[in-house]
Amino acid sequence: MDVRKDRPRITLGFSTLGCAEFELDEALALAQTFGLGGIETRALGGTIDLVTYFTERFGSPSALARRLAGSPVRVFAFDTSLRLVGATSHDKEQFLRYLPWAEAAGVKSLRVFDGGESGDATELAEALATLQWWRDVAKREGFSAEMVIETHDFLVHPDPIARFIEAAPDCALLWDTHHTWRKGGQHPVETWKLVRHNTRHLHVKDSVSKPGSRLPYSYVVPGSGEFPMAELRSALISDEYAGVVSLEWERLWHSELPVLDAALEAAQRNQWWPQAPRVV
Repeated sequence: MDVRKDRPRITLGFSTLGCAEFELDEALALAQTFGLGGIETRALGGTIDLVTYFTERFGSPSALARRLAGSPVRVFAFDTSLRLVGATSHDKEQFLRYLPWAEAAGVKSLRVFDGGESGDATELAEALATLQWWRDVAKREGFSAEMVIETHDFLVHPDPIARFIEAAPDCALLWDTHHTWRKGGQHPVETWKLVRHNTRHLHVKDSVSKPGSRLPYSYVVPGSGEFPMAELRSALISDEYAGVVSLEWERLWHSELPVLDAALEAAQRNQWWPQAPRVV
């Protein structure tokens, strides 16, 4: 018996940020075409208001659940717009609109942003207060979905990451590997040492140092840029990471980028994806 059969496996997928104009069925079909295990939904049908989209297309959470039950590709996250720092009562209400859909469809992760800028004591306290608000609501209502916090704003820097995890050691993170590298200035292998026990989900993308129209760097198709993916891939496999690795192709915000299909083709052609141990 080959013991590799029992080793944890990585789930590969993509964010629908790269195909925002697609309907849900089209996004699921694209993932299946490339042999990927799932998608995370950020935009569909040209909108990031997914609850309205689901209501218009499916009518009820149970109908969405039935549609997803028939797909070999799973939805592993709903990407919401809530920020822990600066969350208003209205923002929290908008976040909670996702819950009936997530619970019915068995979507276990609800992505939120960290928010803030510096990660100082005030921002940290506000982020922790919003996280506790969610935990209280989830416990009271019996929700099974988990709030997964993206390293997007103040959490791109290593010191705030360490302070946040120390204060909330059981928090679930969506680690944007590119942001902590480009914006936070830390090599991904070093950041992995900080976040590996909390990370459920990774965003990956590639870029070059050439300034773009909106950023001091430019996104490029996977495997053609400067992101140290080979080193990160080795660290993930060595530690037997068993979560999600998702290509976040930001075409909705950067319309000059090639279509998502081209990015997925490049990821395969350049052997850029972290490969799970082969089952034999």
